[in-house]
Amino acid sequence: MRRTALAALCLAAATVSLTGCLPGDDKADSKADSKPSRSKPKDPFAGLTGGEIADRAVEATSNASSLRMKGGIQEDGSRIDLDMALDKKGRCAGTMSADGEGKADLLMTGDTLYMKYDEKFLRAQGDGAPKEETDGVVAMLAGKWTKMSATGSDAKDVAGFCDLDTVLADFEDVSSDATRGKATTVDGTPAVVLHEKDGKDTYTLYVATEGKPYLLKVVSKSAKDPGTVTFSDFDTPVPVQKPKGEVMDLDAMGG
Repeated sequence: MRRTALAALCLAAATVSLTGCLPGDDKADSKADSKPSRSKPKDPFAGLTGGEIADRAVEATSNASSLRMKGGIQEDGSRIDLDMALDKKGRCAGTMSADGEGKADLLMTGDTLYMKYDEKFLRAQGDGAPKEETDGVVAMLAGKWTKMSATGSDAKDVAGFCDLDTVLADFEDVSSDATRGKATTVDGTPAVVLHEKDGKDTYTLYVATEGKPYLLKVVSKSAKDPGTVTFSDFDTPVPVQKPKGEVMDLDAMGG
């Protein structure tokens, strides 16, 4: 089946089971004309079809050296939220949570992945395990930075997500039949709305109309991966600094 530009974006966001699309409403589109404008700005996409605008947005976003992704994934009955900055040098920094139960901080630099979990997150991940076992994990890890090799089997999924090239791989070779919608803003940035249907699935894409035509937000209303992902901080250095103080080496402990 032809992969549309908007569908590819949601697939890319879910590539490593850490990002994707969360249920969301297309609120910005509905209130785009709520405030009258004194002067109508020049349309940077004059004469272009919605599909051509989508193609430009995909290209601009793919060429960014870094960006911030905020959203989550709903998969196999579970929801993971995250707010992550990442770049094409394999560096990332941010937070994630599972089903709203606690959070984990993570960052990667070089070949090392660092993670810190709070107690609520660890107990949620230990659901079904004996209480004494979970208590032991909490006592050992809660609130403490850990590290492991980014090439190890336990870290490869997260490490793959930290590579922006990997996350954006599905942007290549897309074709879009998007139709153009209203002008709006996304977090204060002027944007144009695009709409696309792929079978029964519908997608809404927000593309910046000032500066480079970056993808700012995607709303997916599909049976498989409904949701919302926002993109910002393009070409901004990822704030990665190795944790200070004691860091537990999980590889040396045998995982």
